[in-house]
Amino acid sequence: MMTVDLRSDTVTKPTPGMLDAMFSAKVGDDVFGEDESVNELEAKTAAMFGMEAGLFCPSGTMTNQIAIKCFTQPLDELIADQTAHVYRYEGGGIAFNSAVSTRLLNGERGILTADMIEPEINAVGNIHYPHTSLVVLENTVNKGGGSCYTLEQIEPIAELCRKRNLKLHLDGARIFNALTHTGDQAVDYGKYFNGISVCLSKGLGTPVGSVLLADKDTITYARRIRKVLGGGMRQAGFLAAAGIYALDHHIERLKVDHQHAAMLADELGKCAWVTNVVPTQTNIVLFDVDSPADNIVTKLVAKGIKCGSTDTKRIRFVTHLDIHPEQIDYVISVLRSL
Repeated sequence: MMTVDLRSDTVTKPTPGMLDAMFSAKVGDDVFGEDESVNELEAKTAAMFGMEAGLFCPSGTMTNQIAIKCFTQPLDELIADQTAHVYRYEGGGIAFNSAVSTRLLNGERGILTADMIEPEINAVGNIHYPHTSLVVLENTVNKGGGSCYTLEQIEPIAELCRKRNLKLHLDGARIFNALTHTGDQAVDYGKYFNGISVCLSKGLGTPVGSVLLADKDTITYARRIRKVLGGGMRQAGFLAAAGIYALDHHIERLKVDHQHAAMLADELGKCAWVTNVVPTQTNIVLFDVDSPADNIVTKLVAKGIKCGSTDTKRIRFVTHLDIHPEQIDYVISVLRSL
């Protein structure tokens, strides 16, 4: 029986080329700023997105939480969609780390607009309200089934933030999947965001790591926060080398993951026991079933297909670089047999 792991794109193993790059990495003490590979990764990622500087961290949760700390003060409030990873899946870190409240909006599959955001910005100087200081967007939106912002959608939000003196941060958990889908250029993102978290351990397949991008002054402060949070990793160049390799070799192939996801979504749409398939743009497939989702998951796992439920009647598949065409064919055959 074939095993196919569709739980997440975080389950991937380093490719042979990535392992070679890791073993041959030039390293030093990154806390002292002396790790050549880390310095190269930070500079390379910043240049890709038109930003001044970068900071390599163990996780996207850390880069997001550091950014929130940099861009807010206690008693402030940030605005995000109600599905946002920074709110739902980062352990309450917004409140714990930054003493900031959260204004949650109901976007379309997690996608916000300037018209949604503007009425939710609190009046300046009213002591009854927290001070609105930050907007956080997510691209792609995990709970939205990999839905994407285009730069055309981001621009009016960025303009509103500038007009109202708010910072704008991007949780770029799967930003390269978004870019692959929209055709937008990464370098243009630097025009709109004060901070960008670029995850390397999802679609790009590295074992560990995300990079926070911002201006030089913000990154200087962010480095201090990373140290306080325990994120100084010393000879982290072995991990950073995986990120450099991924940026050079694993972006173009993301279109394969998207094709695999589209094939699964198409087949699910033909299954009588599936009641709805969320429109699939990138590498995440969300679908609703007519019986308890955990029962379906159990049946799939028994056939070697690892996946998970996200609600009582919703299941998620995520494609990635360790999924091959013959595995997609196998999954499709199992879906037809249920």
